[in-house]
Amino acid sequence: MASAAATPPQASGAERIGVLVDLTRCIGCRACVRACNDRNDLPQDPQPTSVWDGPAQTLTYQRWTVVNRIGQSTAQEGSSVKQQCLHCLEPACVSVCPVGALRQLDSGAVIYRQERCIGCRYCVFACPFGIPKFQWDSGVTPVIGKCQFCAQHATFDGPACVKACPTGALKFGTREELLFEARARLHARPDRYLNHIYGEQEVGGTSWLYLSGQPFERLGFPQGLPSVGLPRLTWVALKVLPAAVTVLAVIMSLASSLLPRRPPPSS
Repeated sequence: MASAAATPPQASGAERIGVLVDLTRCIGCRACVRACNDRNDLPQDPQPTSVWDGPAQTLTYQRWTVVNRIGQSTAQEGSSVKQQCLHCLEPACVSVCPVGALRQLDSGAVIYRQERCIGCRYCVFACPFGIPKFQWDSGVTPVIGKCQFCAQHATFDGPACVKACPTGALKFGTREELLFEARARLHARPDRYLNHIYGEQEVGGTSWLYLSGQPFERLGFPQGLPSVGLPRLTWVALKVLPAAVTVLAVIMSLASSLLPRRPPPSS
């Protein structure tokens, strides 16, 4: 049984896979969403399918990726934004899971093993991006849902969403290759991109990396995240906890011995 406080194993840098999401190339067709649903036997969303034709989509335990139009009201000012698990290099969800239902593969992909899940929802609360979604309508068989990078399949040759993208907004490769590509695009077109690769440093780095022409905070990306993995911060707290408890016990013991005692009640 995995410890809830254990730091998850990390994939070596050269082996980590990733996806570069270029939001300036996304047209909001949601072909990636349909491909994800097909590949993972998830329910297809009813028509309409474009971001221009219907309400915004939300992640659920049966919808592992969504694309929504976010930003201003006009096409020129808004952006179509793809959302899914970012597959942190040091995943907090893996760290807090007490039964090993979430596991990080050597490639860096974080997969979910439903047969081990006890429905504690620690992963839901631990994720800094709010990704894992719980199946609230079934208390008998607890289930969470999240993107698994398609790495849970025996024949893995890249995520289905990347193959389905018609504009090249999604690119699959090793994380190092994608960082090199992202920096090259920033250098070549500083007028097109915000000078920030989202996911390069956030929470110690993520396997999914984003480029954008608009500030990420305007597009709903969490801000103010630490540049170190969240499990490391957990370990910092746990290391000082025993000493803090010991000091507190000594102080309380001394206080108890110094305080005047009440006389016993007279009979």
